[in-house]
Amino acid sequence: MTEQIQTETLVPAQAVAEPAAEPQAGAAPAKPKKSRKPLLRGIARWTAAVLVCGGVGAGTAMGITAMDRTDVPGLATESDGRWEYPKLALPALPEGAPRPFTDGNDGEIHHADLRKLLLPAPAGATVDPKLKGDWTGVDSYLALLTEKDRGTVKEYLADSALRHVAARGWTTPDGTTTRIHLLRFSSVAYAEALKDEATREVFRDGRLPAGVESAEIDTSTQDVDVPNLSIYSYREKAPYGPEQTRWAYIQAGDAFAVVTQTRKGGTLTVPFQQTVALQAQLLG
Repeated sequence: MTEQIQTETLVPAQAVAEPAAEPQAGAAPAKPKKSRKPLLRGIARWTAAVLVCGGVGAGTAMGITAMDRTDVPGLATESDGRWEYPKLALPALPEGAPRPFTDGNDGEIHHADLRKLLLPAPAGATVDPKLKGDWTGVDSYLALLTEKDRGTVKEYLADSALRHVAARGWTTPDGTTTRIHLLRFSSVAYAEALKDEATREVFRDGRLPAGVESAEIDTSTQDVDVPNLSIYSYREKAPYGPEQTRWAYIQAGDAFAVVTQTRKGGTLTVPFQQTVALQAQLLG
């Protein structure tokens, strides 16, 4: 069976009506008066008019509370910048295989097909034909790095019993290019060692994405809390060239993920945070 990743919550609006005040009875007249029928007929007509207006008002209120906010003129909610991803679900596991962070899986091994753990492209995105969510070679991951670091990292990966590399990439209409690489090792120790080296070297201007000269911590993902995972995010420090890059490292048991986003004029906070959060949930 699969497990759903995304959920939605709908909070209905409520309307409260106040009861009408009851008329007070007056004292009986001491002397006979003229007929009250015309007055009563007038009151009846006004009462009917008020009831009709009240009914129309109540009907309008009920209609508004039953509508989505975006359906009410003047109350449309603008997009907050999130991308529209398809509904996500954890892939099925081989029979008898546990999830990576459950009892009985002390090695924190991902038994699911690594390609099924890659975040899919959002709606409207153009998928990179070279990164279609399939297995890729080590060189695909090395291409993310500055040229001076590729040889050192390639040697480390060769000595670390790297098992698989899977990747997916896309470009959205806002001009953001996203690349996600998942690396799975033969043990947690190798994945953790790569994470430690990457986070240590980044402040020595090492292990940086291609084209990036210096980096700073990106706090946009500090509220992304997925149990058992380590998440570190960075962004290219200003001044930068025509493009800016953000990237995140996610270490989840025997898997190490790199999420990279590049955009002309500057990367966007909301889709980066959203992408990192969803990828982390798939690995957790």
